[in-house]
Amino acid sequence: MNQNSQPIQTLRKYASIKASRFTESVIREMSRIATAHNAINLAQGFPDFPASDEIKEAAVKAVLEDHNQYAITWGTKSLRDAIALKNKRDYDVDIDPERQITVCCGSTEGMVATLLATINPGDEVIIFQPFYENYGPDAILCGATPKYVQLHPPEFSFNKEELTAAFSDHTRAIIINTPNNPTGKVFNRAELDLIAKLCIQHDVLAITDEIYEHIIYDEIKHIPLATLPGMAERTITINSISKTYSVTGWRIGYVIASPEISQSIRKMHDFLTVGAAAPLQVAAAQALGFPTAYYEKLVDFYSKRRNFMLKELAAIGFDCIRPAGAYYVMANIAPFGWKNDVDFARHLTEKIGVAVVPGSSFYQDNANDKHRFIRFCFCKQFSTLEAAVEKLQKLK
Repeated sequence: MNQNSQPIQTLRKYASIKASRFTESVIREMSRIATAHNAINLAQGFPDFPASDEIKEAAVKAVLEDHNQYAITWGTKSLRDAIALKNKRDYDVDIDPERQITVCCGSTEGMVATLLATINPGDEVIIFQPFYENYGPDAILCGATPKYVQLHPPEFSFNKEELTAAFSDHTRAIIINTPNNPTGKVFNRAELDLIAKLCIQHDVLAITDEIYEHIIYDEIKHIPLATLPGMAERTITINSISKTYSVTGWRIGYVIASPEISQSIRKMHDFLTVGAAAPLQVAAAQALGFPTAYYEKLVDFYSKRRNFMLKELAAIGFDCIRPAGAYYVMANIAPFGWKNDVDFARHLTEKIGVAVVPGSSFYQDNANDKHRFIRFCFCKQFSTLEAAVEKLQKLK
C-alpha cells in the first residue's frame, strides 16, 4: 500500500465545527425529493417559464461580442452605472458606482461577503424569524452569534419590546429582508423607523436584503432602509436580478454600501469568487433599464397567481396568510390535523405529488411557530399551479 494511502476507517473526521452547526438547504432538499417522486415543485422559488426575450437576447449578444473574460472584480462599469441609475430613478438616491457598488455571484454570495467584511467572531447579529434559511448559517460561518426576534403571525410583525431587548453592546448588525421570504411581509415606515432608531442608538449596521423590491401587491410601497434619516452610512443593501427578471440561474447580485464598507466587501468578494459571469453582467445592465411598464406587468403577473393560490388553497382547507410581497404563501397545517410540518411536507411530496417547504426550516430550534406552517411558491405558469391544485384536492 502506498504510504500516503490509509484505510478510510483510520482517517480523522474532517468536518469543521461550523459545518456541524447547520444542515444542508431544506429548500434544495425538497426540490430533490420532488424530482425523485415526480412531484410538482412548489418548494424552490424559481420560475418554470421563460425569461423575457430582451434579457436573453442581450446575454447572447454579450457572448458574441466577446465579453467572455474576467470583468473588473467588483463588476463591469456598465452594470454598476445601471445600478446607480436605477436607484436614482426609483428612490432618488445618489450612489457612486465607482466606490459604493460590488457585483457578486448572486445575493447569497453578497450576504456572505458582507458578513465576512463587517462581523468579528463573538459579535451578535439580530435576525428576524421566520427567516430565509441562509441567514443563520451565514452568521455562523462568520463566527457571529445569531440572535432571533420573532415575527408574529398573521401580520408577521415584531413586538417592539422584544426587538429593543435584542439590542445590546454586543450587537454588530441586524438583517432585514423586505419584502420577506418566506412570509411575504413588507416592513412599513413605522417598523423601519424603530429599526433605524435602535441601529443609531446602539451603533449597529443594518444589512437589508431587498431582492423582492419590485414584487409587491395592493399598492404597498417598498421603502429602502437606507433612505431613512441617519441610515445611509450604516445600511448595506443587498439585491439581485434573479427574481425581478426571472433569471435565478444567472447568479448576478450586488451590494450597495458606503465607500469604506464597500472596500472591505470587495476584498472578501474577490477571494470568495473573483467575479460574476462577465457576459451576464452586460445583459443585466440592459435589464435594469427596462421601462416602468415592465415592473407594472410583473406585479400584475404575480398578483393573479397569488390571488389564485390563496383562493384555491383556502377552498381545499388551508389557513393561508395573505402575502404583501414576494411570491410565497405561508399556510397553517393545523386544519389537516398534522402536528409536524416536515412529515406533512414529505406526505404532500411523496403521496399527493406537490412539493412544498416545511416552515421549520425558516425558524430556530425553539420557536413557538416552528411546526405550524408550510410554504408554497407561486412563481410558476398557471398550468403548473392548476395541476398542483388538482393534486391537492386529495386532501379534502
